[in-house]
Amino acid sequence: MTNKTTKTKKKEDKKTEIQVVDTYSLSGKKVDKFKLDPDVFSAKINKSLMHQATVMHLANKRQGNASTKKRGEVSGGGKKPWKQKGTGRARAGSIRSPLWRGGGVVFGPQPRDFGFSIPKKMKRLSVISSLSAKTKDKEIVVLEKGPELKQPKTKDIAKTLKALKVYSKSVLFIYSKKDENLVRSCRNIQGLSTRLCSDFNTYDVLSSSKVLFSKDTHECIVKRLKVK
Repeated sequence: MTNKTTKTKKKEDKKTEIQVVDTYSLSGKKVDKFKLDPDVFSAKINKSLMHQATVMHLANKRQGNASTKKRGEVSGGGKKPWKQKGTGRARAGSIRSPLWRGGGVVFGPQPRDFGFSIPKKMKRLSVISSLSAKTKDKEIVVLEKGPELKQPKTKDIAKTLKALKVYSKSVLFIYSKKDENLVRSCRNIQGLSTRLCSDFNTYDVLSSSKVLFSKDTHECIVKRLKVK
């Protein structure tokens, strides 16, 4: 009995739910149904891993430029204020002592690098977890095909977002191929950020309320994240 139960449990763990979402045209109409890859969009959600990836991203963005002057870096103070003995005052060697006004700072902040990294496998799994979390929350929007712009046209992108009812939300638009016209058309729309399918990370996904991409981009995302 124990062997049978363990086998059935293993089979249940291997099975993953296939998420089926609606596919929209650029005019906002429902066109068809689309099956998302279960290994990328229906995987186990690892919150601690997503947290590590997010902390790493934010830490790597910190400049670490805060700097204070130590006792030896403050200008002036070369002369002894008064003689060592006979004045009745406490001994003093420099007017730039940390005890004095205008003196150096003790243990103050110095320029430093806050950045760190995590293994590539952890990065990949954290991105998969973030996409699976968005799928679970029904925050994935799939387009039948991406916009084809001959020139930058912010008006066309805004029209598509309004038709999809995501215009006033923070949206991550993932695209498969480099398209300068698309990037320039999207950059003036507040809340909309664009990323190549090879460049987006866990923070990009989690910081957006909606994730938008086309069928072609879906294949690109799966190719990047899925292990053969």
